[in-house]
Amino acid sequence: MRKTTVRLLIILALVVTGISAAAGYGTERGRSRDTQVRHTGPAPDTRARQVAAAWDGSAAADAWREGYYPMGEAVQLPENAFRHEADKEAYATQNFVLRGDLPATPRKEGDVRWAGGGSLTLPLMGARQAYETVARGSNDGPHLTVTGAELGEMTLATSRGPATVPAWLFTLEGYDTPLKRVAVRPSKLPRPPIGPAAESPSSGLRNLDHLDETAVGSRTVMVVALHGACDDGPVVDVLETRGSVVLSAYVVGTQDGRPCTTQLLGKDVTVTLERPLGDRILLDAFTGRPAPYGGPNGQSPSWG
Repeated sequence: MRKTTVRLLIILALVVTGISAAAGYGTERGRSRDTQVRHTGPAPDTRARQVAAAWDGSAAADAWREGYYPMGEAVQLPENAFRHEADKEAYATQNFVLRGDLPATPRKEGDVRWAGGGSLTLPLMGARQAYETVARGSNDGPHLTVTGAELGEMTLATSRGPATVPAWLFTLEGYDTPLKRVAVRPSKLPRPPIGPAAESPSSGLRNLDHLDETAVGSRTVMVVALHGACDDGPVVDVLETRGSVVLSAYVVGTQDGRPCTTQLLGKDVTVTLERPLGDRILLDAFTGRPAPYGGPNGQSPSWG
């Protein structure tokens, strides 16, 4: 009986796929690599198409492609950091001591320059303000000592590919190379052309926690998706269009689509695309917004 049911589900899935292709919507389907469980409800797919249709060709999409949205850490550590566990603890607790003066900002603006071409001029953050974003600790434990700073540059990943950005280079006592901190703020997120999805147990659609790793020339996207402690884990489906890639996250192995516990766990999921990401926007089907980048210190300031 089970084999017959499985065959019927496969046939139904093939029929639905054929109908979608015949409709000429111009999209490609993908899914997370680490699972073969397929969500059978229509809601995630319908929602993904709504999100793609709202964003593709919109003013919000144009603004996104013209802005500066970092997909990498705003702080880069000195080479071979850290010397020992005490320094590692000091950085983790943001415990810094300033010994000396920080310079004035030499100019009001700086340029973000993309490796693939194009640039954007943004207001510069002062050295004191940049220092205070990393030196928030005030305990009696181990600390790192900053003895000076100068304005320089660093390279990091952005939604438009790698970029060279202005950065404050802080000299750390005991290190030959500086700690770098980006000196410009991300662009303001454009107002999304579609609102968030209504929470519905029947659809099972969930928001993504964050992007872990992505690159414009890559066909793989690393995301962290949330699930409960007693289900079968998260699944991320993909809808690709010419202008966007919509990620639909949901949890399998639940009753009525409801979480089994209030405890949420994050799981790394690798999603494979049909073609490189390029300048397409990575969107979260649930929120209707660009999927947030996240690192060890939380989500990028773009989404704060």
